[in-house]
Amino acid sequence: MRWLADLPEDTPARIRALKAPPSLRRRLMALGVRPGAEVRVLRRAPLGDPMEIAVGDTLIAIRHAEAAGVELEG
Repeated sequence: MRWLADLPEDTPARIRALKAPPSLRRRLMALGVRPGAEVRVLRRAPLGDPMEIAVGDTLIAIRHAEAAGVELEG
């Protein structure tokens, strides 16, 4: 399995599933982080947390722990 937290910068991937508590899952899905969406890591903070991701035309800052619950295809 591949996870968003481990995705190299500027590498496109497709979201397979969200493995997160219901409240976080709802918040991520409201922002467009949902199964089938294409995601890309734009950059990480110097210590790796948070990271900026692009989902479609939306830019989101997400914590490493939250990204660890986003499963990617392939």
